[in-house]
Amino acid sequence: MKERINIISLGCARNLVDSEVMGGLLQQGDYEIVSEPAQADIILINTCSFVDTAKEESIDTILEAARLKEEGGLRTLVVAGCLAQRYSEELVKEFPEVDLFIGTGEVARIGEILKERREGQSSRTYIGIPRYLYDHDTPRARTGPSHSAFIKVSEGCDHKCAFCVIPQLRGPHRSRPIDSIVREASRLALEGVKEINLIAQDLTAYGRDRRDGTTLYGLLRELVAVREIQWIRLLYAYPNFLDEPLLGLIRDNEKICKYLDIPFQHVSAKILRKMRRGKSGTAVREAVSKLRRIIPDLTLRTSLIVGFPGETEEDFEELLGFVQEAQFERLGVFKYSQEEGTAAARLDDQIPEEEKERRWQEVMEIQAEISRVKNETLLGTTQRVLLEGWESETARLFGRTQAHAPEVDGVVFIENSFEGPKNPGDLVDVRITEALDYDLIGAILNA
Repeated sequence: MKERINIISLGCARNLVDSEVMGGLLQQGDYEIVSEPAQADIILINTCSFVDTAKEESIDTILEAARLKEEGGLRTLVVAGCLAQRYSEELVKEFPEVDLFIGTGEVARIGEILKERREGQSSRTYIGIPRYLYDHDTPRARTGPSHSAFIKVSEGCDHKCAFCVIPQLRGPHRSRPIDSIVREASRLALEGVKEINLIAQDLTAYGRDRRDGTTLYGLLRELVAVREIQWIRLLYAYPNFLDEPLLGLIRDNEKICKYLDIPFQHVSAKILRKMRRGKSGTAVREAVSKLRRIIPDLTLRTSLIVGFPGETEEDFEELLGFVQEAQFERLGVFKYSQEEGTAAARLDDQIPEEEKERRWQEVMEIQAEISRVKNETLLGTTQRVLLEGWESETARLFGRTQAHAPEVDGVVFIENSFEGPKNPGDLVDVRITEALDYDLIGAILNA
């Protein structure tokens, strides 16, 4: 009889791909994936530890699973991913209820590790140097919608940002071959996927480590030829290496979403230097101008950090001015988290939490107004929408345009949801009738 395993994936889409890979490998063995923790013999929690809030969520999830074990229904509790990679020694002492701690480099060995556990081997920790990289032959138990999928094109990061622990958790940057990615996309297309979202720690670094001419431009040229794929979205790009041929390809090919997610983090020259970001404030502004000039209908998402050590009121005011000047369609704002093991954690002039909160609130209020005004410009227009599913509270259909990335952006709610047959994964034309701060409301044409 197969053991039942419940996989809980926390954090980003990159982590989700790892969870789906572990699920796919286990399904090939003596395991059945179940959706509810209470039904499971084994719970596997794939954790995140990027910032304090992510660590807290991971710890809370472990404690909740440990209670199930205490109640007697759960036999094995596994903690995998970034938290295990970063804090394995501390976690072993703090959580005797956890049977196994598995690092980010051991994803492919999940079945082997569970077998060793079943056979009585005593090791609780499997934390190696992160070198793992999946390929097109690696099975995945996908958990998201059938019509949209993430593809991780590379792993790791070579940047030395002062606030970030990702290189420690994920290792150096390493890229998959173009052929492997195209074969995975082709397989997903045959399974009904219409949208692929390319992800990496640094998407624009894709291929440089291979030293064989592999580039993101070359990858996109191959992916647009996969006939069944309708949308290709680029997530987590770095400000460097967005050259004009690449931007021209994004602009000119209808399959590539006119959408870029580029984390600028700040605009103050002083703060950018302290962050070790490698770009000046002038270069950041020039990058935004270049993107707007080459791709006029671009949806630009960025992330910014407020409360970085030494950020003065003058630096913050410059950041506010930049947000108003750049008019980002999408914006995520993070309060600086003092992460041990990073260069920034050792800096003087740490900002009090209440001041970080004030600055965060001020940026978000400005951005809400920018977003609402931009949404209002869409009133009366017709937008192509990929239907996602039904909203539970109102029983309305909702979906996304090319300008809405899955999970992180707003959605389009459908007023005439009950007129005619419609299914998640359908692409429909929607006339926009109402604009909210982050969401849109519209009606399907010819429903």
